[in-house]
Amino acid sequence: MIEIKDVRAGYHDFEVVHGVSTRFDLGQVIVLIGPNGSGKTTLLKTILGLHEKNSGQILIDGVDTDTMSPKERAKKMAYMAQNRNTPSIVSRRMVLHGRFPYMTFSRRYTKEDYQIADQAMEWADAEDIADCYVSELSGGQQQKVYLAMALAQTTPVIFMDEPANFLDVKHQINVMKLARSLADSGKAVILVLHDLRMAMKVADKIIVMHDGKLVCEGQPEEVFSCGLIDTVFETKLRRFQTDSGWQYYYDE
Repeated sequence: MIEIKDVRAGYHDFEVVHGVSTRFDLGQVIVLIGPNGSGKTTLLKTILGLHEKNSGQILIDGVDTDTMSPKERAKKMAYMAQNRNTPSIVSRRMVLHGRFPYMTFSRRYTKEDYQIADQAMEWADAEDIADCYVSELSGGQQQKVYLAMALAQTTPVIFMDEPANFLDVKHQINVMKLARSLADSGKAVILVLHDLRMAMKVADKIIVMHDGKLVCEGQPEEVFSCGLIDTVFETKLRRFQTDSGWQYYYDE
């Protein structure tokens, strides 16, 4: 479980995240939504230790992350970033990078590392591109490789920033099913999504950010009822009841 207490972060003298407090519990899919520039990615990077916070506290299972080494944090939290470099490396080797936190001084992968990487590629539907160079893959195929690398890290918490980018509809649905499966297995899965309909469908908890502040959080029903979504996104999100639950749509 991760607790975030009054966290502030930014770049130089420009503060982007303004006093955010929340928590991410195991066994849940938590979705961060908000317009571009609302501070979602900056908050994620700050939690992960990839960006220095200005103030506040971040706790993992009650332990302050300021007291943890990068390797210790990497065994707790995995991150699938939205923007990445595209190296000229074979996909399977790229996925094995997720095993770095567990490597010993020998710096050699074990049989278990290879097994975990292969399992991660299967979960990400990337087995067929295991021997392809990442730099030669399409955007959607690269997305699968980076998802597999994050899964190979075998952490109790996994952050995914726009994991459905570049994917066709079938694979977007598969990624959301995977997120649900990971949460049901006991992990905390934190997603940044721009598709409000998808967020409402997959999330156990939704966090709405606007202008660097957390303005609403709760179950999808609670967030929809709080009335802020239309204001924050300058759109009209509507819904209707079906046999399989609420279906959401944009009313132009």
